[in-house]
Amino acid sequence: MRLHLVDGTYELFRAHFSPRPGHTAPGGKDVKATVGLMSSLLALMHDPREAVTHVAVAFDNPIRSFRNALFAGYKTEEGVPSELLAQFDLAEEAVRALGITAWSMKDHEADDALATAAARWASKVEQVRILTPDKDLGQCVRGKKVVQVDRRQEKEFDEDGVRAKLGVPPASVPDLLALMGDDADGIPGLPGFGEKGASALLSAYGHLEKIPADPATWTVRPRGADKLAATLRQHREDALLYRRLATLVTDAPLKESLAELAWAGVPRAPFESLCDRLGLTSLKSRPKRWR
Repeated sequence: MRLHLVDGTYELFRAHFSPRPGHTAPGGKDVKATVGLMSSLLALMHDPREAVTHVAVAFDNPIRSFRNALFAGYKTEEGVPSELLAQFDLAEEAVRALGITAWSMKDHEADDALATAAARWASKVEQVRILTPDKDLGQCVRGKKVVQVDRRQEKEFDEDGVRAKLGVPPASVPDLLALMGDDADGIPGLPGFGEKGASALLSAYGHLEKIPADPATWTVRPRGADKLAATLRQHREDALLYRRLATLVTDAPLKESLAELAWAGVPRAPFESLCDRLGLTSLKSRPKRWR
């Protein structure tokens, strides 16, 4: 038994900006992102290498969360194409039409739902597979029990893989993002801190508060150590706030039990009805397992 946790927001954005041709529903609505999401999920559900038994898809719907009250610069819907924003409700409907649980996060984010599910059920399944390339989900990885999967690049990251990729263990990922920033989430990071300098310090000290104020005592010497130390002293409170923003919640409200995440196949009537509504002739014949 495996639990697949899909970042639906990432999948929607990826589908919308992909080079594949667009698709317009009979009523004239742009549904390219939704169609791409459905196609991606069907490929996942029928992939023998993934052997999906239990699955859920999480969405930022709306994009704003409790973090926006903590920091004005945190990500919002600003700059997101209106035709993409208009598909979020439809995307959740499409996921449910595939027989898959959809988590629509309101005050929390999709990533919080994925982190909560991973923490809650890792001990109950053979493996939890978190399907997104986003750096912040690296903090959820545990040994080979909870892994992160980048489907686009066909790469899988266990705990050693996260360390090799980011230069820090999973527990230090929020600290890393606090120092170097995360453009995708609107976390600016601290001036002068790049990934190499930040990861060097955190590989040695683990967390922000354990980095000595005096760079003369540092056991590692990233480039510009004295300047980095001065920046950290000056902006320590900012760094702690950024770490809070980057730290995923593991008690987000998910009402389903693990048993309710079992995938039994595509429910024919809802799926075919949605395909007819969206004008999806070829996709209608894609499912290989019905219920």
